Amino acid sequence: MKKRFYITTPIYYPSGNAHIGHAYCTTMCDIFARYKRDRHFEVFFSTGTDEHGMKIEKNAKLANKDPKTYVDEIVAKFKHLWEVMEITNDDFIRTTEDRHINVVQSVFSDFIKNDDVYLGKYEGWYCTPCESFWTDTQVGENHICPDCGREVFKETEESYFFKTHKYLPELKEFFDKDKSIYPISRKHEMENNFIKPGLEDLCVSRTSFSWGIPILENKKHVAYVWLDALFNYLSVLGYRSKDETLYKKFWESEDCETIHVIGADITRFHTIYWPEFLSALHLRLPDRVFVHGLLMMKDGKMSKSKGNVVSPFPLVERYGVDAIRYYFAREIIFGQDGQFTPEQFVDRINMDLANNYGNLVSRTISMIIKYFDGIIPEFIDATTFDKELDDLVSETICNYENKMDDLHITEAIMDVMNLLNRANKYIEETAPWTLAKDESKINELKAVMSHLAYIIYNASILLKPVLVNKAKESILALGVKENEIDYDNLKKPHLLDNNKVTKINQLFPRLNADDVEFVKSLMVQK
Repeated sequence: MKKRFYITTPIYYPSGNAHIGHAYCTTMCDIFARYKRDRHFEVFFSTGTDEHGMKIEKNAKLANKDPKTYVDEIVAKFKHLWEVMEITNDDFIRTTEDRHINVVQSVFSDFIKNDDVYLGKYEGWYCTPCESFWTDTQVGENHICPDCGREVFKETEESYFFKTHKYLPELKEFFDKDKSIYPISRKHEMENNFIKPGLEDLCVSRTSFSWGIPILENKKHVAYVWLDALFNYLSVLGYRSKDETLYKKFWESEDCETIHVIGADITRFHTIYWPEFLSALHLRLPDRVFVHGLLMMKDGKMSKSKGNVVSPFPLVERYGVDAIRYYFAREIIFGQDGQFTPEQFVDRINMDLANNYGNLVSRTISMIIKYFDGIIPEFIDATTFDKELDDLVSETICNYENKMDDLHITEAIMDVMNLLNRANKYIEETAPWTLAKDESKINELKAVMSHLAYIIYNASILLKPVLVNKAKESILALGVKENEIDYDNLKKPHLLDNNKVTKINQLFPRLNADDVEFVKSLMVQK
C-alpha cells in the first residue's frame, strides 16, 4: 500500500463570496486528509484560488478596483471560511504568486521549444463565466454554453494552440486505467463527447485581455486561464523551484497516491487537457480524478439569481462545525448530486447525531457513573450478544477502511452508524437497569458497560475526521489520555479497563421546527 497521500480541491475562482458549495468540496477533501493522517500516512492537502482571466478583469473594473486588490479581498474570505470549517490544508496556492507564475511561464516555454504549441487564430464561441471555448455544434442555434447555460459570444483573436492529437495515446492509456476517473459515467461522458468525435487543438493563450500570466516569448499573450490554473497542483509542491522536496515526495514518487477532487463542470479540463499537458512534460499522471456532484436545492442548482444560496457562517455559528461537516459527508453521496434542504438538515442531525450517537454516549456514561461509580469495568464477554458485537466492531472497521480508501465516504459513515444503532439496540436487549437489581448478574452488567464503552471509542475514532470536535470530546469522556487517541488503538478492548469516565454535556441537542425556519432564513435573497 502507498504510504503517501496527495489530495487537492479545485482552486476556486474568486469572482464572488465563498458559499456552502465551496465549503462542501473542501470539507470532503479535508475529511479524507484527516483519515489518512489518522492512519499515519504522510499527507499533503492543497487548495487555493484561480485568480486570472477575463471575468476577474471585468468584475474588478465594475468594482472600480485593480484586479489584484479585487481578488485579495475575496481570497481573504475564502481563507476565513476554511478556518471556520476547521480545514487542515497544508498549503493555499494563489495563481498570482511568483512561485506559480514562474512554473506556468517555464512550462509554456517548453511547450514552444518542443513544438507542442503553434501560433494561430481562434474563431469561435467563448463563455466568460466558465472561461471555456466551444464549437458551433456545442453551443447550438441559441448560442448557449453547454456547461452553465449562459449566453456565449463570438471571439476572434490570435492564440497559441496546444496539439492535443500529439498525446492522444497517453490520454487513452489514462482513460483505460481502472478508477482513473470516477464516477465512470463522467469517463464515458468525456469519451463520447470529446475523444471519440476527435479532439480539437486547445487554445492556450489569449490576447483580448491582459489580466493573466504573460508568455515570455510573446508578451502580448497571456496564458489561457485553464492552462494557468491546472499547474497549481505542481507549483504548490515547489515544482521547478530551488527546493523540489515536496514535489518529489508527493508527485514524482510512485509511493504516493495522487487524487484531484473536482466539480462536474471542470471535468474536461482535468481528465483530458491536464493529462495531455503532463504527458508533454513526461511527468507522472494523477492516480485518480474524482468528480463530486452538485449541491442542489429543491428548485435546482444553487444560484444567487434564484435566491437559494446558503451561507455556511451562520450555520456553523448556530449548530457547530461538526453538524455541517457530518451533513455533507452523510447526506450527499460523494460523486452524485445531492440536495440541501432545511428539513433534511434538521432530520439528519436529529436522527444520526442527537438520537443515535449522542444518546448512546450520554446513556452509557450515565450508567457507568450510576452502576460503577464512573469506573469502566474490565472488558469481558458475558452476555449472549457480546461475541456478535465484538465481530461487528471488527467488521465495521474493515468495511470503513475499504470504503474510505475508495472515497465512498457516505457508505463508510453508514457502517459506523449501523454499529451505533446496534449498540443502542444492545442496551434494550440486555436491560442494564434490570441486571443492576440482581447481584448474580454483575458480570453481565460489567460486560454490557465495557462493550458499550468499547464501541463508543472505536466508533468515535472512525468518526473523528468528520466530527472533529465532538468525537474527541466523547473519547476523552471515557477517561482516555490524549496520546491514546490513536487509530492504532482500534480493536483493543482492554484499553479502557478501569478508566474513570467524565459526565458529558449533550453532544448534539435535538433540532425542531424553529431550526427549519432558521435555515430557510439564510437563503440569499434575489
